Amino acid sequence: MKNSTSIFGPAIVLSVALVTGGWFLQRGVAQEANVYLQARLFQEVVDHVTQQFVDSVDRNGLIDSAIEGVLEDLGDPHTSFIDAETWERFRFRSGADADYGGVGLEILNREGWVTVITPLPGGPALRAGIRAGDRIVEVEGQSAQDWRTDQAADELRGRPGTDVSIAIERPGVDERIPFTLTRAVIELLSVPFATMLDDDIGYVPLQVFSETSGREVRDAIETLRGQGMQSLVLDLRNNPGGLLDEGIAVADLFLDAGSLILETRGRASGQNERFEARSGELVPELPVVILVNENSASASEIVAGALQDHDRGLVIGGRSFGKGSVQTLFRLSGGNVLRLTTARWYTPMGRSINIDHSESSQASVQENSTLALWGQRVVKDDFEDRPTVMSMGGRTLVGGGGITPDLTVLPDTLSSPEENAVQRLFRSAGAFSTALFNHAVSYVQDHPDLESGFDLSATDLDVFYRYMVDENEVTLTREDFRSAVRFMTYQLEREIALQAWGDEGAFQQIKSTDPQLSRAIELLELADTPEAVFRIAEDYGAQQGRVGTGASSPGATGAN
Repeated sequence: MKNSTSIFGPAIVLSVALVTGGWFLQRGVAQEANVYLQARLFQEVVDHVTQQFVDSVDRNGLIDSAIEGVLEDLGDPHTSFIDAETWERFRFRSGADADYGGVGLEILNREGWVTVITPLPGGPALRAGIRAGDRIVEVEGQSAQDWRTDQAADELRGRPGTDVSIAIERPGVDERIPFTLTRAVIELLSVPFATMLDDDIGYVPLQVFSETSGREVRDAIETLRGQGMQSLVLDLRNNPGGLLDEGIAVADLFLDAGSLILETRGRASGQNERFEARSGELVPELPVVILVNENSASASEIVAGALQDHDRGLVIGGRSFGKGSVQTLFRLSGGNVLRLTTARWYTPMGRSINIDHSESSQASVQENSTLALWGQRVVKDDFEDRPTVMSMGGRTLVGGGGITPDLTVLPDTLSSPEENAVQRLFRSAGAFSTALFNHAVSYVQDHPDLESGFDLSATDLDVFYRYMVDENEVTLTREDFRSAVRFMTYQLEREIALQAWGDEGAFQQIKSTDPQLSRAIELLELADTPEAVFRIAEDYGAQQGRVGTGASSPGATGAN
């Protein structure tokens, strides 16, 4: 019996292996055959339609529509098919040829419309008054409904100095707003200036992650250290992101060598990567506060998330945008290109940065938001049912996409009467922006002794009102002007300071109206070590009756 077992056991195992192996082999063949049959079925449908449908049909158009349908079914706004002609034009216009420029917009397709994520600093769109959340509904009189992001970008590009007319829809404004934008070569300066706040607090605004961002931030910190900086505010608000490598380089300045900055995870093994700090901290003893808002995206979220997870910087502001996915370009036959989301970004403690914006609608954004003093909608965050994780130091952090601040502080917002008046002003947004710029230039010329910190008088504002209405065809009643006077004063004073002294001058003029910055300064004035910032922030939350992660602080007097 013993010998029998030793002889037949392997034979039984072998037969089972053959049977099961054959089954798996047959299963694989069956799957391949099924795919073949599906492809053949699709070809048969296309053949019948193109040959026998009652009207003539473009075969290529049918196939393009089928491809678009496949990608649309993924529900991912970052995945798209780029035809060969569009790809070649994009390569040409985005290369070394300086004969092509743009309007300076970070855009994304939402609910069938090309939507502005952020107008780029210094670009024509920002100057004209385009704001995050605006929907581009027409370009040169042509409807932009269901346009791909690449298609819209291609139409907006062109030779510097040429104009492109667009129409946008803005939440809260019931009429389309026309704009004429003059294209320009967009030069992305990461750090437009760096300055000291009060006696020993440094301030570095990082506007975009371009090829030199890491070096620019390092240089700014070293310069401010030479001026006596003892703590730092790193401002990432309205920063749409940019180059991943530069986001990692900026985070590297604040973390120990070997510290995890970012992890990407995808189905394909090649998409799973870990990015770690290499250089070691530049200023390990420096208390740091990072400012973010709903327009902080991509690389901005990588930096804020890494510093928050490692307890290296306290995050203040509003929940960030949630652009946490990786796109890979795949070359296809015929010169076409597939841009496919292949991985997602995760913070060192495993929080996904990505937010599915397809679940939000214009109506819900309108319902859960209010208008800030500077004219951008502010979405009220909801912490309910959001997952939490622990930081390296044991603090509770909120997950669920984006970067949720340690201390939520709303910007100064408008009351309902103020917002209603400003929304009516937005119907003439293009004319208003033109009037604002031209009047600011004239004001600077007429006031050669102007000094930072100036205040506009009632007479100054009245002159501006008459200039808007009489010479620029801005539609605004006296009553609405009086209701919107805080907004008007902010916009005009900032524009005058910008024309007189540049970006830093504009910042100095309006910084007192910035509750998020004021809260950062308040905390840093009390902190002498990086650890002290978190303790003071926790004490502040307890005093306000809002203990725990995501402690909330209201904006200034106009909040409703």
